[in-house]
Amino acid sequence: MTSRTILITGASSGFGRLTAEALARAGHTVYASMRDVAGRNAPNVAQMAELSAREGLDLRTIELDVQSEASADAAAARILAEAGRIDVTVHNAGHMVFGPAEAFTPEQFAQQYDVNVLGAQRVNRAVLPHMRAARQGLLVWVSSSSSAGGTPPYLSPYFAAKAAMDSLAVQYARELARWGIETSIVVPGAFTKGTNHFAHSGRPADEARLAEYEAGPYSGFGELVQAAFADLVPEDADPAGVAERIVQLVDAPAGRRPFRIHYDPAQDGADVGFAVLDRLRAEMLHRVGLSDLLSPATTA
Repeated sequence: MTSRTILITGASSGFGRLTAEALARAGHTVYASMRDVAGRNAPNVAQMAELSAREGLDLRTIELDVQSEASADAAAARILAEAGRIDVTVHNAGHMVFGPAEAFTPEQFAQQYDVNVLGAQRVNRAVLPHMRAARQGLLVWVSSSSSAGGTPPYLSPYFAAKAAMDSLAVQYARELARWGIETSIVVPGAFTKGTNHFAHSGRPADEARLAEYEAGPYSGFGELVQAAFADLVPEDADPAGVAERIVQLVDAPAGRRPFRIHYDPAQDGADVGFAVLDRLRAEMLHRVGLSDLLSPATTA
């Protein structure tokens, strides 16, 4: 197996943390990025350093705030200075909010988009010049089954942002194929255990609008949705399965990685929805004579 240098965003917890540790155990050099490594995330940095030393892993933490272009540029520059290359970038950073859509301010919607979509754009602009110069690389995007499967209410800002991220990933795949850069989109389903999505989710800023929903026909609806979510997800659903599939993607031969993979113990139908959607998009490229964009160019 070829050892690769990998950058993961949002690696302090959840899918990002699990993936960073799994990739490091698979023999790769992993840069687990997160905000505030000297402050709020200092305990996570210490834990990962201890794990790296105990198991002999090449797992390194690095400061990266996806909401800052300067931070993304600095992180990429440091990795290139230390490791000499960036082979894989995993777009995982994201944040969830929960509540009725109307009670979120436009600024809160914008923040969701900033973290989940513009954050990936900032990181891409930092790493892609290097990947394009090398004529190889892999972008892994952690999407959401909500973009083509079931969409429980009260998650509108998050779902809208994840759908935008998935759409961006698809377009990047076409625009990077001739550079020899691969794209794989990982589509997790809902997980109510093992991640901090619900525990750390934001709430609406407009308390008056939220109170109107709570006093009206949607009284107690938030609790009902979360209970239904918990019942839908099997007890043995393990988010580590997402990390395992990303390891398989990274370890697969270049040029033969799947464009999209699913890991959804709740089976909300996203695999069916995306199968149709991706087929329609591919057929359009065939019709207009651009089918070469469906797979990365190979270097001689």
